[in-house]
Amino acid sequence: MAVKDQEPTLLTEKAADVADRSVYKEEALETMAEARQRWEKASARAEAQVPFWKQDFTTVSGMEVPHLVTPEQTADVDPIRTIGIPGEYPYTRGIHPTGYRGKLWTMRQFAGFGTAADTNARFKYLLSQGQTGLSVAFHLPTLYGYDSDHPMSFGEVGKCGVTVDTLADMEVLFEGIPLGEVTTSMTINSTAPILFAMYLAVAEKQGVDIQRQVSGTLQNDILKEYIAQKEYIYPPRPSMRLITDQFAFAGRHVPRWNTISISGYHIREAGSTALQELAFTLRDGMEYVQYGIDAGLDVDEFAPRLSFFFNSHNDFFEEIAKFRAARQIWATVMRERYGAKSPRSWMCRFHTQTAGCSLTAQQPYNNVVRTTIQALAAVLGGTQSLHTNSLDETLALPTEENARIALRTQQILAHESGVVSSVDPLGGSYFVEEMTRRMVDGAFDYFRRIDDLGGMVEAIEAGFPQREIMDAAFAYQRAFEEKEKLIVGVNAYQLEDEPPIDILYIGDDLAEKQVAFLSSVKDQRDPGSVARTLDALKRGAAGSENTMPLILDCVKAYCTVGEVSDALRDVFGTYEEPAVF
Repeated sequence: MAVKDQEPTLLTEKAADVADRSVYKEEALETMAEARQRWEKASARAEAQVPFWKQDFTTVSGMEVPHLVTPEQTADVDPIRTIGIPGEYPYTRGIHPTGYRGKLWTMRQFAGFGTAADTNARFKYLLSQGQTGLSVAFHLPTLYGYDSDHPMSFGEVGKCGVTVDTLADMEVLFEGIPLGEVTTSMTINSTAPILFAMYLAVAEKQGVDIQRQVSGTLQNDILKEYIAQKEYIYPPRPSMRLITDQFAFAGRHVPRWNTISISGYHIREAGSTALQELAFTLRDGMEYVQYGIDAGLDVDEFAPRLSFFFNSHNDFFEEIAKFRAARQIWATVMRERYGAKSPRSWMCRFHTQTAGCSLTAQQPYNNVVRTTIQALAAVLGGTQSLHTNSLDETLALPTEENARIALRTQQILAHESGVVSSVDPLGGSYFVEEMTRRMVDGAFDYFRRIDDLGGMVEAIEAGFPQREIMDAAFAYQRAFEEKEKLIVGVNAYQLEDEPPIDILYIGDDLAEKQVAFLSSVKDQRDPGSVARTLDALKRGAAGSENTMPLILDCVKAYCTVGEVSDALRDVFGTYEEPAVF
């Protein structure tokens, strides 16, 4: 049986073996079961006298929440082999034995707007305020493989991220920021190899040792683009080839770089449930692993550099359970399904961002409270790095003041709340362990359904995850409109005549400046080098050569993002999504 077709194995054994290792005596469980029955009768009597104040006690995702969880309901959750201790397989309680006592999570605020010089100034400001890592937001033309002077870029230059057309922009973006001392995350997918190559070229110009000093993360998760965010260029299979090329290249030349951050964030923002976010994200990760193995790579050569990116929404305990389940599931499939031998391959390392879709334009200062709850869930769930959304991000890119408040939210959690003192402080809670188990079981059920379709690429082509998300989004919208789910300030506790807040404005004249700068770069570069490197890239992409060195040659010749993307379009074609109903 091929590795891809093997059934995932849960960390469970025969019930008798589990019972033998139970931390509870059988008579104690019987006594607890009797006590629970008494509680159920008392609760029913109380509800008959005073009906519950609402009928819907489900999570944000619509998962039924147990009113009470007692020990006999979780007695079969093995405290040794399923929950365990931090730093040991299956890592349910965390991948590091010391938790946040050894090292705090990286405070990595997502930033990017206007020109490269504008964003460079914001980066330096955030670093001066205590931020410990960089995260780059690129404008839409870069994400889609267009230059600022392309007709498709009209009205979008610098509006939702920083403008990067050539290596010259990247040089300005990181001017005065030593790339051997700071880690950088780049939210880029279809054009990820191009921006990765530009980053490496800038590091080389700074004299940084690429092999030993360059560290960071590419999002580079193309499968979730087809599922949720829709910023794809090429069809799935050549896109997967570009990713495995990066796996191989970085594994040999940039070993400290995380070549992919498999992203559930956008799946959740598209309307999925927490369980769907968990299951589809991890199953995407499994697909990347399989493609890497099929490309001839040793799983332990590239798997340790895989990382994940999750959303943290409002439902506090559901989110914590999701994060704990992610570690347990990933460790299980990597060891038992893919045969990884290195513990580093088993570890699910992830970045978290608070939920942008939960922010409201109405009463925007309420968003500070929402973000704090979400950030606390991420920390208690054991995230390795965190972005906290600014209160104004539902209206515009954040102002400097609001970005600072978002960063201060993390710093207060780290230094004033006391939550960093104990590792996985909610571990062992009957409720949290039950919710974690439900997440694990639900995810493996989704894995089986996707495997039956042939894998994640085939499931995407069949529209399976897209339909699941569409149905979940519709169910939530209906619950909101019927006021089964309340959003403070939107469908409850509204205010009239709210005063507007100050927001960041990006002027339309920025596009003219950027196009002029791009034109000057084109005038100064060597046309022969541009033509030669682009032609070599086309030939390599049409064959089996690793495309990363060829793309690196292109960017060093100051080929534009659009030119490199067009060269690959000529070879791979473009993707058109089938209609999903």
